[in-house]
Amino acid sequence: MIKVFTVIGARPQIIKASAMSRAIADNFSDSITEILVHTGQHYDENMSQVFFNEMGIPAPDYNLAVGSGQHGAQTAKMIVGLEELMLKEKPDYINLYGDTNSTLAGAIAASKLNVPIMHIEAGLRSFNRKMPEEINRVTCDHLSTLLFSPTQTGYLNLIKEGFDAQAKPVFTPDNPGIFHCGDVMFDNSFYFGDRAAAKSTILDNHQLTKNNYVLATLHRDSNTDVPDRLQSIMEAFLHIAEHAEVVLPLHPRTLKKLHDDVHHKLYERVKKTAQLKIIDPVSFFDMIQLEQNAKMVITDSGGVQKEAFFFRKPCIIMRPQTEWVEIVQSGAAKLADADGEKIVSYYHQWANQREMEFPSIFGDGKAARFICETLIKNT
Repeated sequence: MIKVFTVIGARPQIIKASAMSRAIADNFSDSITEILVHTGQHYDENMSQVFFNEMGIPAPDYNLAVGSGQHGAQTAKMIVGLEELMLKEKPDYINLYGDTNSTLAGAIAASKLNVPIMHIEAGLRSFNRKMPEEINRVTCDHLSTLLFSPTQTGYLNLIKEGFDAQAKPVFTPDNPGIFHCGDVMFDNSFYFGDRAAAKSTILDNHQLTKNNYVLATLHRDSNTDVPDRLQSIMEAFLHIAEHAEVVLPLHPRTLKKLHDDVHHKLYERVKKTAQLKIIDPVSFFDMIQLEQNAKMVITDSGGVQKEAFFFRKPCIIMRPQTEWVEIVQSGAAKLADADGEKIVSYYHQWANQREMEFPSIFGDGKAARFICETLIKNT
């Protein structure tokens, strides 16, 4: 039996982990056992626990409850906790997702203990080292044994960085294996799409009309913590709200910043704008429904820009670069950064556009199964 030590911390990782946990339970329970560890990086119930409840994910075996904090302090707490648990559990592999501080902490702790690392979402690059996520994903990749890229571009990035596409098993940290496997989030879009439609009442709760609103999300600290950038983005939302309803599930960080002395006048305008609808953070099913039924998505989230593509919605990305370069190259997304004029301009370009191309980029919906099969072959 292969013991896999899975680390999650942010809510996108909880969602990704559900695809793997489901694949193990349904098809590989006689070969793989999973120990699930929540670092507690997202500790608000609306930002974390609701996802376990809604998607039927088993409760974590451990929760480190590290909470928020500066990058160094938060990561250090995770390293200490994860090291102790790995010494106790003696896993065969550690399974890490994406690019959060939980990912970085898991990679450092496991590499010091010689626990092989499997990295899901390997090879993604924004080529912006000012982004903490870029540091985390690059570091994790170069410590990993099994690297699973969701896209062809990610796979080619790994080759450019020196990984050997012709490497043969058995794979080790000194002989890593790289794979283009598709995206586990695409797996979930297949699995949960119909369930979300049946269970979510978010549209009725907020009197939303299908394909008649813009969904926006805003949480990245490079946007929320820089006053001029937050001001520019919110001004763009206010302008768009003159033409269409804008629905903004508000991240706690963003709400806190809007309440401070710098932005209180802006927030008063937002509260008085009926067409700019501020709502609490939403569950996974509710988010799927909001994405599926929006006419457009505006976001600084890596996961949401990708999910917009899954559901064939044009997306304005409020970042200077994206690791999901294919969706921009396809013409289904545009990079606006925090430039309010660009955000507004792109909205108007797309407001009445009916036909767009959404080429197959993210696999066949069976990425988690491929990952499990590869893991078994290498053990």
